Amino acid sequence: MSPGMSLYSVNAIVILSSDDGSRIFSKYYTPPHAAAGAPGSGVAAGLATSSASQNPYPDKTSQTRFEKGLLQKTAKQAGDILLYDNKVVLYKMESDVAIYVVGSADENEVLLYNVLLAIRDSLHLLFKQSIDKRTIVENYDLVSLAIDEIVDDGVVLETDPTIIIQRCSKAPPQDVNLSRLDPFTEQGVNNLAQLGKAKLTDWLRQGL
Repeated sequence: MSPGMSLYSVNAIVILSSDDGSRIFSKYYTPPHAAAGAPGSGVAAGLATSSASQNPYPDKTSQTRFEKGLLQKTAKQAGDILLYDNKVVLYKMESDVAIYVVGSADENEVLLYNVLLAIRDSLHLLFKQSIDKRTIVENYDLVSLAIDEIVDDGVVLETDPTIIIQRCSKAPPQDVNLSRLDPFTEQGVNNLAQLGKAKLTDWLRQGL
């Protein structure tokens, strides 16, 4: 595997209030230890590798310090990428929240940016409105579920928002828009079946 590419690409995903810097959502990932018997292993090398593979923000104190510094740094930036605390950080400001995806300094920025866009676009589709602090807090379970569909244990699983929301969203009501149904998916077939059953019941009642 070439430098800059890693299976465990994401160190952390954080959502902060841009008003007061308070934490709304955060998930820090600890990459696994080096495999036993890897080149350069041994007691000294193994300890060094184990220490290096640990999450640099293992407790709430270090995480809070990192998050506050991160918000202060990005509040004055116009872009969406920076190097902070020897980490590559991709971020987006949405209404009164800031969304961050954090990776190691040599991680692939394009991959991290795709993760960031997947989070933002999935939340937009789930909420069908702007992403703000109140909406995230009130739908915390959906936010957590969506992010788990995107990243698991630091590994990027999915970046297509349409696939992500299909796995997270609830079943549609009976009064569904037919033009938005995709009949070639399992979900589309189920939706059409439920809709047809409801319409048949209505017709039978009208006939009686």
